[in-house]
Amino acid sequence: MSFPFDVKQPFLPAYSGNVFIGATHDFDEAQAVIYGMPMDWTVSFRSGARLGPARIREVSLGLEEYSPYLDRDLSDIRYFDAGDVPLPFGNPQASIERIYAYVKALYEADKLPIGLGGEHLVSWGAIQAAIERYPDLRVIHIDAHTDLRDHYEGEPFSHATVIKKVCDAIGPDRVYQFGIRSGTREEFAWARENTHFAPFELAAPLRSVLPELHGKPVYVTWDIDVFDPATAPGTGTAEHGGIFAPEGFRAIQYMKSLNVVGFDLVEVAPQIDPTEQTQILAAKLIREALLAFVP
Repeated sequence: MSFPFDVKQPFLPAYSGNVFIGATHDFDEAQAVIYGMPMDWTVSFRSGARLGPARIREVSLGLEEYSPYLDRDLSDIRYFDAGDVPLPFGNPQASIERIYAYVKALYEADKLPIGLGGEHLVSWGAIQAAIERYPDLRVIHIDAHTDLRDHYEGEPFSHATVIKKVCDAIGPDRVYQFGIRSGTREEFAWARENTHFAPFELAAPLRSVLPELHGKPVYVTWDIDVFDPATAPGTGTAEHGGIFAPEGFRAIQYMKSLNVVGFDLVEVAPQIDPTEQTQILAAKLIREALLAFVP
């Protein structure tokens, strides 16, 4: 597939005038590249996640660049904010193909891709590129939902099918699921039998599997709705009973020991949360991910 645009483009789309706090202006010197995937074409409840990447960037400007959790500062690393992938509105399959091409180009440039969603289906494009780059890939899936359906309302390209697509591509034994608390009876039964499945919790079960993930290439896909809606109400399908922010930050600290080769954070719908707490939490998670996964 030909690459339809310049990955080095230094400017954001007109609706977003900000870059993530501390980003360099030099693509070539960057170790990691932040990119947005502004899509919510298949959202089944509350839409608006396509606005997430722009708003996460904007609220990041209120963060400190220093992380007391990791004792690192954003000035210690180099990362570039490439803006948003231009996606064909309303066409999920073509959008996924374009995200795949974009992330493939980042891997070819030896950059660590850090994606901002967008609904969870966007991760499928990025993970396809990661699988191609790292055939031995493992995927850590952090979410409130199983996302293990073969189709949703007859549609195979859906935010409810993304992790089943990953399982079909690399085998469910290489997929690790944490924080799950919503799905069908059949999805839960299938996950318990096939994936590494740790429902309801994140940090403790994640820590227990670190030895078997050590040295393997790992892609982390993180849905903001793993957090309880008391902490992060700004998401399309909120589910009560979730984790709280300290557990999320602790999980990133644990994953610092892994060979993380890609990361995305999805399903932030800023218009649903006028308090901005969801967006601020998302920006802080991106800060922590940068400092944990960029050498």
